[in-house]
Amino acid sequence: MPKTHRQHTTVLIIGAGAAGLRTAIELAGAGVECLVLGKRDHGDAHTSWAAGGINASLGNLDEEDRWEVHAADTIREGHYVCDPTAVELLAKRAPERVCELDEWGAGFARTDNGKINQRYFGAQTYRRTCFVGDRTGAAILETLVRRARQLDVPYLENVCITHVATDDGRACGAVGFDIDSGEYVAIGARAVVIAAGGCTALYDRSTSRPDENTADAVGLAYRAGAHLRDMEFIQFHPTGMVEPEDRRGELVTEAVRGEGGHLFNAEGDRFMEEYAPDEMELAARDVVARANAREIRQGRGTDAGGVLLDISHRDRDFLQERLPSVYERFQDLGIDIAEDPMQVAPTAHYAMGGVCVDFTTGQSSLDGLYAVGEATSGLHGANRLGGNSLCETVVFGQLCGAHLADALSDEASPNESPNPSLDDAVIARYTDELDDLADRSGEHRPQDLVAALRRLLWDKAGILRTQEDLEDGLSELSQIIEKAGDLSVDGGPGSDSFQWAVNLRFMLVGAEAIFRGALMREESRGAQYREDHPDEADDWKVNIPYGRSDDGHMELWTREVPEIPEAVQEALEEELKLDYHHLE
Repeated sequence: MPKTHRQHTTVLIIGAGAAGLRTAIELAGAGVECLVLGKRDHGDAHTSWAAGGINASLGNLDEEDRWEVHAADTIREGHYVCDPTAVELLAKRAPERVCELDEWGAGFARTDNGKINQRYFGAQTYRRTCFVGDRTGAAILETLVRRARQLDVPYLENVCITHVATDDGRACGAVGFDIDSGEYVAIGARAVVIAAGGCTALYDRSTSRPDENTADAVGLAYRAGAHLRDMEFIQFHPTGMVEPEDRRGELVTEAVRGEGGHLFNAEGDRFMEEYAPDEMELAARDVVARANAREIRQGRGTDAGGVLLDISHRDRDFLQERLPSVYERFQDLGIDIAEDPMQVAPTAHYAMGGVCVDFTTGQSSLDGLYAVGEATSGLHGANRLGGNSLCETVVFGQLCGAHLADALSDEASPNESPNPSLDDAVIARYTDELDDLADRSGEHRPQDLVAALRRLLWDKAGILRTQEDLEDGLSELSQIIEKAGDLSVDGGPGSDSFQWAVNLRFMLVGAEAIFRGALMREESRGAQYREDHPDEADDWKVNIPYGRSDDGHMELWTREVPEIPEAVQEALEEELKLDYHHLE
């Protein structure tokens, strides 16, 4: 049994991307002790892969833009199942958060008159996406890492959390292991914030790296007793790389289409004219992803299984300035995007489902447990608007941090003594389970089951779904779950085998939730497309929460969507239309 490193903090933040860091920055600025845990090296979070931009209704290019229109666009593209409170908070607070990042040195692109520049992004009425070339996420993450260091925010890197610890019905810390040393880690806390991202690495083709977005957030929360919501909604980005094979699924940013890129099939047809003749390549992501998938499935794709994304009509200098990372990446592969098109295909990109929270505070259904960022569900509804994810991290990270700072400042500080809730018995409850996992000597390697699970989700719960596929998928999932009870784990905590065994446990929760939600929702809405139920149904304009029953089974039910605020409803009814002249 490995040694256990024990520690205590006031607020424990699991996840070191933009959402986790912005939460920590707010707490540290208020003088509240916190600790950030990251699964990777400090500064190497998935946020850095978000390329295209961050939304805020600054009105620097289109002065008619305002928060109500941003909110209306978000709800419309979320197909009316967004949490209206979350949407209003995001749209109102985004300008302040973006200007704050700019003051902290994010380096946003400027217009000729010195204002923050804004670009077109899909399904948005106005140009509101602020950007740093095509590396906006990396620039924001670097800015937040720098700010956190200025505030001396403590950080533990390469730590994998396996359990949110609970005692007497509330979260009281977390248990996991140090990936480098293999030592167990047990950290007591008065509040735990999950900022551990989404679950798109459940899919065979994903914009995530293989060991991130492995459903840690939903697995941790669900197993601790918190509710999930709307797990059936997985966004497939229209444009992931096709070749080489080891980079298949890697993101080709929406900024390429935002800057005027055209989509063609292998026969030379600009096929978006058939699917979205007004919006064309800047239609909502679910629309463009399904169009790409259908062109490929119906035999009009390339030999490698893609379609063609062409921006060669733009000047080389323009591409090097506005899309430098894309330009350099394809140059390294021998493709000059100033001369030739890129091959692209849909790829799993973002989970709209996640932990069910009160967005004003980040509080989950479990006392003491909070969540922020992609780990949560409700803001995006059935389909996320491009540019809203980076916005979400800083808006709700700040809100959660501010709430916790206010709530905890009224209580006596426990910092002089260990948290009595995370005692030896509570810690042993979880480390015994980890010891048991490390001792498994069964028939099935966890890496093999993860690979099988990813193929299963791609084949049976992907872009185009049917009842038959989903039922078959659940049946095959039950077989994988059975095999997961007979694992062969080669090495203890810190070994690749042990890490994948932990990942598998989280991924099985995410996979079951996706299958069950997609099967229950007998309609097509946003990113959920049922070929056997191709239309939206009014009686399915609801959310689907998930919980764990007393006997350990997953339970699903429905809940009505709250009423949309009057100001946003008025914006939804306005005849606002973007001029798509730049796509011609």
